[in-house]
Amino acid sequence: MTHDNGGAANDLDGQVRATLSRLSLEQKVGQLFVTCVYGSDAERPAPGDEARNRDEFGLASPADVVRKYQLGGVAYFTWAGNTHTPEQVAWLSNGLQRAAMEDGPAVPLFVATDQEQGAVVRLGPPFTELPGNMALGAAGSERDAQRAALVTGRELRAVGINQDYAPAVDVNVNPRNPVIGVRSFGSDPELVARLAGAQVRGYREAGIIATAKHFPGHGDTSVDSHVGVPVVKHEREEWDRVDAAPFRAVVADDVDAVMTGHIVVPALDPSGDPATLSAPVLTGVLREELGFDGLVVTDSLRMQGVRSTYGDDRVPVLALLAGADQLLMPPNLDLAFHSVLAAVRAGELTEERIDRSVERVLRLKYRRGLFAGPYVRPDAAGRTVGMRRHSDSADRIADRTVTVVRDDAGLVPLDPAWQAVLVVGSGERATSTLAKELEAYASWTCAVDTGDSPGDDEIRSAVARAKHHDVVVLLTRKAWDVAGTDPTGGQRRLMAALIGTRARVVVVAVRDPYDLAYANDATTCVATYCDNGTSMRALARVLVGAVEPRGQLPVELTGLV
Repeated sequence: MTHDNGGAANDLDGQVRATLSRLSLEQKVGQLFVTCVYGSDAERPAPGDEARNRDEFGLASPADVVRKYQLGGVAYFTWAGNTHTPEQVAWLSNGLQRAAMEDGPAVPLFVATDQEQGAVVRLGPPFTELPGNMALGAAGSERDAQRAALVTGRELRAVGINQDYAPAVDVNVNPRNPVIGVRSFGSDPELVARLAGAQVRGYREAGIIATAKHFPGHGDTSVDSHVGVPVVKHEREEWDRVDAAPFRAVVADDVDAVMTGHIVVPALDPSGDPATLSAPVLTGVLREELGFDGLVVTDSLRMQGVRSTYGDDRVPVLALLAGADQLLMPPNLDLAFHSVLAAVRAGELTEERIDRSVERVLRLKYRRGLFAGPYVRPDAAGRTVGMRRHSDSADRIADRTVTVVRDDAGLVPLDPAWQAVLVVGSGERATSTLAKELEAYASWTCAVDTGDSPGDDEIRSAVARAKHHDVVVLLTRKAWDVAGTDPTGGQRRLMAALIGTRARVVVVAVRDPYDLAYANDATTCVATYCDNGTSMRALARVLVGAVEPRGQLPVELTGLV
C-alpha cells in the first residue's frame, strides 16, 4: 500500500490558503498574539480575576479577550488562576476554544503552558510529577526522556492544552546561571541534543506541540532575562559547537516550534539587539542556516531583556521584522495589537509578511489536529491525569536519576541499625516527604524545614537535634546562590555546622547540584536535581538500599568556589 504524501501536503496547503483568505487583516494580526488571561472559567471568572481582566484588557472574561482580539493562543499560569483541577482546566480550555470557534473566523487556539517538569511546573498534583531536565540528563536515557514527555503530554492534552513551551534545550555551561540551571539537561551539547530530540518525539506522540527554547541558547548567562539583558560572549565557533547542537537536533526531529531568548549574542549579531529582535539571528541563522521553517514564538514580551532599548509599541513590530511568527504576552496587548496594525498600514510591515506567519500558525493548527478536534471531555480528564501507569513510569524514571556523587564514609545505603534519622534543610514539602518515606525504615524520623536562608537560631536548633540522631540527611536548595536564594549564606553555614558535630551527615542537593561544590568536607554527597515528591521518594529508595543509584553528574562542579 502506498501513501500519496504529496497529495496530503497539497490538501493541507489548500486548507491553509482557504482559511487565510477568510481572515481580515485584524483577524490575521490577532493570530500572531498569545497572551495570558485571568480566571478558572472562560465566561464567569471569580470577581478578583474579573477585576484583573478589566485592569489589563478592559474586558471581564477570558472569553471576551479571545473574541475581541481573535487571538492565536492563550497561555495558562498558576498565578493567573487558570489551573485548579483537571476537570476545571478542561472546561476552561473548551470555553476558550468555543469563543474562538463560534464567535469569530473559526480558528482554534493554541492553548499553551510551561510544563517543563522539575523546577518549572504550572500544573501540580494531581498531575504526575516527573523529574526535570537535569535529572533526565543524569540518567542519560533517551527512552526515559521520551517517556517523561509522553506522560506529561498526555495529561496536558487531556485537559485541552495542546502546546507545551518545552523542552528547554539550553546547554548549561555556566554554573552561576540564575535562570536555567536544572532546567537544562546538562553541560554536554551531545547529551542535550540527544535528550532534546527524544522529548520532541515524546510530545509529538502525545499530540502536543513541542517548543524548543531559548534560541540561540541561554546556557552561558549570568543575568536573568526576566530582569536584565544577558550577553552570551561565545565566539561563533563555540556557539556552533555548544549552543547550536541541540537546536540542530530538534530541527532534524521536525520540532513544531522554537521559542526565542531575549539574549544578546555579539558573534551572531553585533548590533546589541536581543535575539528576539534580531533578523540576523532569527532569519539568518535559525531560518536560513539551520533550515527551520516551523513556528517561531517569542519568549514573554513582558521580560526586561526585550524591553530595555525599545518601547512596548515597537517591540512587537521589530520581532516580526526579525522573523518571529507569534508574540507572547505583550505587557499591553491592545497597544501591541494596534502597533502591528499601524505598521502594516504604514508599509513598515507588509500584509504578505503577516501572511507568512499566519500561514505557519494555521498550518501547525491543521497538522496537529486542532481544527478537527478543538474540544476535550472534562469527565475523562480526571481519569487520565495522575493515573497509576503514569505515576509508576515517573517512579521508575526517577529511580535512575538519583546520583551519589561521593560516599567516602559508606553511608549509602543507610545501616539498618541507624533507627533515628533527622531530615533537615530547605523545603517543608521535601523534608516532610522524605521523612515520611523513611518511616518504614527507621523507628524514629524527624523532619525540620530550615528554609532557604536559615538564621543562627535555626542552625543552633538543627545542630542540637543532630546530636540525638544516628544519621542526618541535609537537603540543600540553591545554597550556591548567595546573590538571590540565600543572601546570608545560611545553608552553607548549616552544612558546616552539622558536619562539624562529627555526626553522620548525608548532604543532598535537591535542586542545583552546584551546591555540592561547597560540600568538600562532607563525606557523602547526593544529587536529585529536583525536590518534588517523585524525586524525594526515589531518594528514599536509594538511601535505604531498595534501589541502586545509577545517575551520573551531567555537569561539572567547578567554577563556583
